[in-house]
Amino acid sequence: MSELFVRTLREDPADAEVPSHRWLVRAGYIRRAAPGIYTWLPLGLRVLHKVEDIVREEMDAIGAQEVHFPALLPREPYELTDRWVEYGPNLFRLKDRKGNDMLLGPTHEEMFTLLVKDLYSSYKDLPLVLYQIQTKYRDEARPRAGLLRGREFVMKDSYSFDIDDDGLQAAYDKHRAAYIRIFDRLGLDYAIVQAMSGAMGGSASEEFLAVAENGEDTFVRSPGGYAANVEAVRIGSPAPLPYEDLPAAHVEDTPQSTTIDALIRVADDRQPRADRPWNGGDTLKNVVFMLEYPDGSKEPLAIGLPGDREVDEKRLEAQVEPGVAVPFGEEDFAKYPSLVKGYIGPGVLGEKNTSGVKYLTDPRVVPGTRWITGADADQKHVFDLVCGRDFTSDGVIDVAEIRAGDPSPDGSGPLQLARGIEMGHIFQLGRKYAEALGLKVLDQNGKQVTVTMGSYGVGVSRAVAAVAENTCDDKGLCWPRALAPYDVQVVATGKSAEIAACAAELAGDLDAAGIAVLLDDRKASPGVKFADAELLGMPTTVVVGRGLADGLVELRDRASGTAENVPLAEAVDRVVAAVRG
Repeated sequence: MSELFVRTLREDPADAEVPSHRWLVRAGYIRRAAPGIYTWLPLGLRVLHKVEDIVREEMDAIGAQEVHFPALLPREPYELTDRWVEYGPNLFRLKDRKGNDMLLGPTHEEMFTLLVKDLYSSYKDLPLVLYQIQTKYRDEARPRAGLLRGREFVMKDSYSFDIDDDGLQAAYDKHRAAYIRIFDRLGLDYAIVQAMSGAMGGSASEEFLAVAENGEDTFVRSPGGYAANVEAVRIGSPAPLPYEDLPAAHVEDTPQSTTIDALIRVADDRQPRADRPWNGGDTLKNVVFMLEYPDGSKEPLAIGLPGDREVDEKRLEAQVEPGVAVPFGEEDFAKYPSLVKGYIGPGVLGEKNTSGVKYLTDPRVVPGTRWITGADADQKHVFDLVCGRDFTSDGVIDVAEIRAGDPSPDGSGPLQLARGIEMGHIFQLGRKYAEALGLKVLDQNGKQVTVTMGSYGVGVSRAVAAVAENTCDDKGLCWPRALAPYDVQVVATGKSAEIAACAAELAGDLDAAGIAVLLDDRKASPGVKFADAELLGMPTTVVVGRGLADGLVELRDRASGTAENVPLAEAVDRVVAAVRG
């Protein structure tokens, strides 16, 4: 450690929001270069390389072949798939000295597809799986949480190429099994959940989420085994209800009732129910957004949902992508005067109605359901407005918040909410990119057919942070053996030359036994050395100090916090046994 390029910190970095960010910086594993961009220091790089090795071993084991693309890419392939525009501001764009548009690759579907198109032309060349471990770039609007959401990151992306859908399914299943082995070896507590394909396109899609309180993704799971990212949850519509005997809709004065809570109070006071008080689920809330697209176009969208639910921004974002949903502002309301803020109702909504605003409703809004909702007039609401009788929508959109206790879509029990860090994502892309880029091969009958593809990603640099997040404590990092930069840290405490010499000799013996050793030979106090050993997080610490007079050294286990004195003569064998299981 007297030679290692590391500087531990006693204070948290000012921009640290999550434990992994705090400890990786304080322990000298990474260093911030710019927002969302980090320099890997020697300790961090050793961990990163170990993650890469695990990923590479498991990819090689399923017959995947490694390639390496440039990060600087031409515009043209991404134009052919429309992603030059669809990526919007998340894409790093630049021009070369001749004025040609270039980009820093956020993902490489186009390049892999064109490479295979360039070299392969027959079904005999397939199936094929190619992968790379490469630096990616995305211009995040709000980079945060250290390595968890950066603008530059290391990722493994692989792509399968098959002649038919059966081949694609086989490649998908192989990747899924490989990912399970990868995340098991990383020691992560993870969940496999149904997911949305998003900008990647394709059909079947699953995410591997490391369970973490600070995770950005919310997912659900049920006692019966259902698991999905909240964006992918589909609640289904209840059966329509008869409405022939329901009372006619009627408009009532509802002063100062621009919120659901205020509306319920007024309704209970002026239009009380005979059976029970009104609640938010009896109201139909209509929320308007302006969808802004990467090409600069805009269109309004109104969403009707039960008043006791909020629109989940992430669920909405996933359904309107590549558009971005922005709440209506005063200028928007001025352009659509038939929309009365706080009192918007279905009467004016819909592409064929007065406003011309597209109107989509929650799956729970089915024919025969009756509602209290805006009457499209200030201080007024309409009661007993019945779906299917008094209004219809332009379609259905499932973007209401999901709550703990909601029934699972597959009937397997009440949903539980949890948070996670996306570590891997696998897609059955199908023929989207092959068709856009003209990837075809001759089949057994000499007929040209479009290749079907799969795409499979692992966040390699993110895995470093996710494991740190899963294993750290209030003293620092606590690496599993598979990822620790060193197997053991030997700490020499005391000022005597005998202790220093013994620690150095012990470190040499461990090294000769094939154990990666970090020797703390600094001229620092025992307290500083012990604090740094806990901060750096090696699985085992060997303390050479006062016990040496009795022929003993202390073995400390970082994860359990246990310690025991062992004879110096047994120390190497004990450490080797611990490292090798």
